[in-house]
Amino acid sequence: MNSAPRDVNTSSPTCPQDPAAPVWIKRGTAQYWRVSMALFLAGFATFSLLYCVQPLLPELAQTFAVSPAQSALALSVSTACLAASIVLAGALSEGLGRRKLMFISMALAALCNLVASFLPQWHALLAARALEGILLGGVPAVAMAYLSEEIDPKGLGFAMGLYVGGTALGGMLGRIGMSAMTEFWGWRHAMAALSVLDLLAAVGFVWLLPNSRNFIRKSGLGARYHLQAWGRHLRHKGLPLLFLIAFGLMGVFVSIYNYAGFLLSAEPYNMSQLQISHIFYAYLFGMVASPVAGGLADRLGRGPVLVAGALLMAAGVVLTLFQPLAVIVVGIVLLTAGFFVAHSVASGWVGRLATQTKGHASSLYLWGYYMGSSVLGAGAGWFWSRWGWNGVGSVSLLVLALVIALALRVQWLAQQAAGAQTSRV
Repeated sequence: MNSAPRDVNTSSPTCPQDPAAPVWIKRGTAQYWRVSMALFLAGFATFSLLYCVQPLLPELAQTFAVSPAQSALALSVSTACLAASIVLAGALSEGLGRRKLMFISMALAALCNLVASFLPQWHALLAARALEGILLGGVPAVAMAYLSEEIDPKGLGFAMGLYVGGTALGGMLGRIGMSAMTEFWGWRHAMAALSVLDLLAAVGFVWLLPNSRNFIRKSGLGARYHLQAWGRHLRHKGLPLLFLIAFGLMGVFVSIYNYAGFLLSAEPYNMSQLQISHIFYAYLFGMVASPVAGGLADRLGRGPVLVAGALLMAAGVVLTLFQPLAVIVVGIVLLTAGFFVAHSVASGWVGRLATQTKGHASSLYLWGYYMGSSVLGAGAGWFWSRWGWNGVGSVSLLVLALVIALALRVQWLAQQAAGAQTSRV
């Protein structure tokens, strides 16, 4: 194992490899498991750093004497900056290299989160979280490109699944671990401990990940090239609708989780931070639902499964409007499973509709995804402050109704395109 391997530029004259004949990493080999575990650590670190503040929102509101809506900015500023940087990071990696950019992003973001845990002022903490979001953009934008370049297509699905599993596990354990540590040590020590853990994950990532063998460092790709690529996708009839769907799905998902902590910590539940954190175990249902959704989409079509996922989310939101705690928990489980179903189908549909520059299309989808988390995640606080949980639930249902309408439209466009292609044949 190399302790500090470097990216290889296969376009270099010293490298005999033919770029037209990639050397794949085969499933079952030692290198395959190194790549899989490295990307698992990358997913874990990214999502635990990003969402570690979500269970802390009531604590932050109390510590800094801000409103619930203002406390949600600790997450929203990160996701908003991530949404912006993720679009640019993919382009930057074409010249800098995949592995190097991911490591730098992870390490600096972990250090930034560590600094944020000690900041005494609210606006300073928000600034640190904003910078953290910018830095984290270098991971999700590049990780899937690295996997698709290096892993044998026959084993790509499993490796990609481990990466996605790492993101889900990081999101879940980051929240639960933060709540548990906050209960005993306070939120500042909890945030610092998680930062150190993720810094170690970054070191493990760069130690495990093998040299890039199929990456070709590109030069001369100016702003015009990238703007034209993004413009083509935005002029597509179906892709912008999927970007809006990502905005709505993630916005509703984050809104419910953001303000569920305020709901359950108040009367009549009076739950502690540690008790509230157990709702994040609902992610386990989402991790199971995601691959199941992929199989159903292959058999039934993407449109019906995407609509079913959004309807499942809506059913979950409706259940949270009832007072019994058990019913609220079931509602959150349904919401989570429905979100993973819908998101997995929508993100896969982007790759099917984008016929070229797929990385640019994926970056636009992720932009919509994280902007939904930022805009709706914070905006729902306005409804919470005026109408309580009923306000949050009502705006969530309205957004999901729009998501379903957009999904039906994409399905209709796909059927029209398939029919036109058949008639030409």
